Amino acid sequence: MNAMTTAANVTGQDRKTPGRPRSAQADEAILDAVLELLGAGHSVAAISIEAVAAKAGVGKATIYRRWPNKEALLVDAVASMKGPLPEPTGQSVRDDLVLLVKANRTGRARRYGKVTVCLMPEFVRDENLHSMYQAVIEPRRDLMRQVLRRGVANGELRADLDVELTLLMIAGPSMMQSLLHWNPAVQEEGFAEALVDSVLRGAAA
Repeated sequence: MNAMTTAANVTGQDRKTPGRPRSAQADEAILDAVLELLGAGHSVAAISIEAVAAKAGVGKATIYRRWPNKEALLVDAVASMKGPLPEPTGQSVRDDLVLLVKANRTGRARRYGKVTVCLMPEFVRDENLHSMYQAVIEPRRDLMRQVLRRGVANGELRADLDVELTLLMIAGPSMMQSLLHWNPAVQEEGFAEALVDSVLRGAAA
């Protein structure tokens, strides 16, 4: 199954399942089990529905009532680290960018930060996995892209701003600091504001 198709079909959609209502507690236990297995160094190929079920303390049937296959489960597990998409207010480019940076640095994302580190080599090696991950993060990247373009259009940002490069300049440091803690002196409180302000010094009109 094409991973991009899987991601597009399952991410952010409510699945209708027959029988008893879904348990949010069971859903979270299953997603956490996937993330814990990944964080422990298990490769995607090595993770099975059986292993996830055992880790979550549920039966395989419980998982299959919620997800049609392992790929769909993996997509939702990775997406769950990010949480719901934030809603920029549209009033200030700076405030919206700060909101978006903070949304990618939630407590759940920090808790499972090493999952992304473990997955990175697999994303590089496996084109399908890379496409799957892109399907998860691209909606967030596009939100930030829209904010930057709006800033150019309304004169808050430079008319000649390279939107894609600016997007990388914001997302890259945030990811590296979260995953690798390159600068131990950096405090989480105020990080998003400091990062956005630094980028805007060169991007502002």
